[in-house]
Amino acid sequence: MSTLNTPDKTDPALDDANDAPARPRRKGIYILPNLFTLAALFGGFYAIVMAMNGRFEQAAIGIFCAMVLDSLDGRVARMTNTQSAFGEQMDSLSDMVSFGAAPALIVYEWALKDMGKLGWIAAFVYCSGAALRLARFNTNIGVVDKRFFQGLPSPAGAALVMGLIWVVTDLGETAQSLPGMVWLACGFTLYAGLTMVTNVPFYSFKEVNFRRTVPFIAIVAIALGMAVITIHPPIVLFGIFVFYGVSGYGVYAWKRFKGKPVSVISISTDEPDEEGLHR
Repeated sequence: MSTLNTPDKTDPALDDANDAPARPRRKGIYILPNLFTLAALFGGFYAIVMAMNGRFEQAAIGIFCAMVLDSLDGRVARMTNTQSAFGEQMDSLSDMVSFGAAPALIVYEWALKDMGKLGWIAAFVYCSGAALRLARFNTNIGVVDKRFFQGLPSPAGAALVMGLIWVVTDLGETAQSLPGMVWLACGFTLYAGLTMVTNVPFYSFKEVNFRRTVPFIAIVAIALGMAVITIHPPIVLFGIFVFYGVSGYGVYAWKRFKGKPVSVISISTDEPDEEGLHR
């Protein structure tokens, strides 16, 4: 049999080819959780477009829809084991648009532009507060008590500002038609922006595990909660987030009264007072 076309197994060139490192596989992007993130980003963009056209009720609804979608993307990623560094960065950028820039621009267009320089300063305080809060959250994610947020979370801050706009617009009024509403909007904007960068602890609800069984009464409570919200969504949702927006200061005062640590940041896992951190 002829061996003219048979490669020599002792050929050094073949050895070099076999020893060459394999090309790394191109990393892909998980579709499911990032679809929720993109949908939340669209909600913020939609809200800005609606505000530019004077449709502030639709703008508020867009932000609240973005909040729902933002609360789902992380849980979906964990439940389907599709977490990724790309998804984390995408989520932060989406939050900055939907809960930072969008509410600041919308409330400025709705009320604060009538206040001149003070108005855009208040809007900028909110926008910069959201940016600083998100940056701090990303850098402290490994040393924070998972049961609490450090400062008001940006979606809740957006809900305070946009909830006020939604309630007033739903009543058929404007910021200019109600006495003192412009100043109230300015106060809500400053409160939300500054509270986002405080160290006040706000409950995170991350201990809720959807994979565990719950008592039957829990399902009944959820059904009743949904029924209450449907009575009048603007007022009910706004009331819920106003309560949540001040709850952190209540937790702070309670911990101070009990002599417990008020900071949610830890650098050690050995101290008894730090039970529950780094989970």
